[in-house]
Amino acid sequence: MKSTLALMITAALIGPAHAQLASPNDAGVAMGHVHLNVTDVEVQKKFWTEQFGAVPLKKPGLQGVKIPGMLILFRQQAPTGGSEGTMMDHFGLKVPSTAEALKRARAAGIKVQSEFKGTEGFPNAYLIGPDDVKIELQEDTSLTAPAIAYHLHFMNAAGDQIKLMNWYAQTFGAVVKKRGQHDAADIPGMNLTFGVTRNPPTIGTKGRSVDHIGFEVKNLEAFCKKLEANGVKLDAAYRKLPSAGIALAFLTDPFGTYIELTEGLDQF
Repeated sequence: MKSTLALMITAALIGPAHAQLASPNDAGVAMGHVHLNVTDVEVQKKFWTEQFGAVPLKKPGLQGVKIPGMLILFRQQAPTGGSEGTMMDHFGLKVPSTAEALKRARAAGIKVQSEFKGTEGFPNAYLIGPDDVKIELQEDTSLTAPAIAYHLHFMNAAGDQIKLMNWYAQTFGAVVKKRGQHDAADIPGMNLTFGVTRNPPTIGTKGRSVDHIGFEVKNLEAFCKKLEANGVKLDAAYRKLPSAGIALAFLTDPFGTYIELTEGLDQF
C-alpha cells in the first residue's frame, strides 16, 4: 500500500509536461503508443497505475494510460495470445529500482518471468502482465519518475534483424546504433531493439495482446503520400477522426509488426 501510494504521489508530482511525447525527428516521427487488446480495461488500468505510476487518460472515447514517453492504449477485445512469441516480443521500461519494482509486482501476484543482467549491464527482469503482455524492466537509478518508456524489442533470425533495422531507419528516420550487444535504432522517445533468435517467430502482432505499436507523425498526410511514393503499402489509408481530434493510418512492417501512424495524440 505504501509503495503504491508513493508511486501515485510521484506520478502527480512529475506533472503533465513530463508525460508528453518526445519532439519528432527530422522525418517528423516520434514514439506515440502501444495498443493492447485487453479482456478487462479496469484490470489493465489498475496494473499500469499501481505498478508504474501511469496516469489515466481523460479523453472521451480513448481508453488508456500514459507514462513519460508514450501512451498505452486499451481496446476491449480478447487477444488471440500474449505478446511473447510474436515478431515484437515485448516492450521495455526503465525504473529507478528493479528490486523495488519486482517486490511490488510479487506482492500484487504478478508473474516475474526472470531476473538477469541486461545487455547494458544493469539489473533487468521480465514481467508478464494482464493478458500476457510481456514487459522488460531495466534499472536506472537516476530516474525521478516511477517508470519511463525505453524500448521495443523485435525478434528475428540472424541477418533479418539488420534488414528490419534498416527498414525502420529508411522509413521513419530511426538512427542506427547499438544497445549493448543488440543491433538497434533510436527514434525520439524510444529505442528499437532488433534481437536474434535461433527459432524466430512467424506470428504477427495484430490480434495479440500487443496488437500494434504507434508512431506520432508531424504532417501525417504528406508523410503517408511519401511512403506510398516509396513503395510502402498502407493497410489503412490516411484519414481524419474529427471527433477524437486525430488523424491516422496503418501499415505492417516487413516481418509482421502492425504499426499505427497518428497525428494529434501528442495533445493527450
